[in-house]
Amino acid sequence: MTEICMIRHGETNWNKEKRIQGKTDIPLNETGKSQARACCEAAKNFEPTVFITSPLARAKTTAEIINQHVGLPLHEMKLFVERSYGDAEGMTIEDRNRYFPDRDNIPNVETLDALKARGMKGLEEVCEKYPGERVLIVSHGALINALLSVISNGELGTGVTFLENTSITKFACENGEWRVIDYNNTDHLTMVNE
Repeated sequence: MTEICMIRHGETNWNKEKRIQGKTDIPLNETGKSQARACCEAAKNFEPTVFITSPLARAKTTAEIINQHVGLPLHEMKLFVERSYGDAEGMTIEDRNRYFPDRDNIPNVETLDALKARGMKGLEEVCEKYPGERVLIVSHGALINALLSVISNGELGTGVTFLENTSITKFACENGEWRVIDYNNTDHLTMVNE
């Protein structure tokens, strides 16, 4: 069995302002760094043997902070970058809804089907390369939600679940069968969010 622990990156100013980030490379803010530090113990308790991050700064910095406690080689995987929101990137959610009421028709957006396929390809590659390992991955909300949607057959994920910054979602793959173990777990954030 391969176990995957996915952590959404910490907060950025664009998260705080409810702006759509997508592939725009926005750094963590101070709250995001605090959230990453609060995540360290939970990440360490997962006892990972492999550590992977999206190359975008907000994910990579989250991973680097966590890795001060985990101490593993940190691998970047582009398959785990955030969904591209095309021409809506940088807009507030309110503006996006005004200018692009049909979210599927935003110019240059990565389709949801393409996002799901890319995310699952990433998970499959991880399982092939690290069978039986415990893999920690720092990624992004839309991507993790897309994976939740695929693996839960739409019961969770895109359009159903909101993932908090540095929330923890866990999957397992056994004999090619995926299942959700936990999702949007924020128990480690009680002290940061008080």
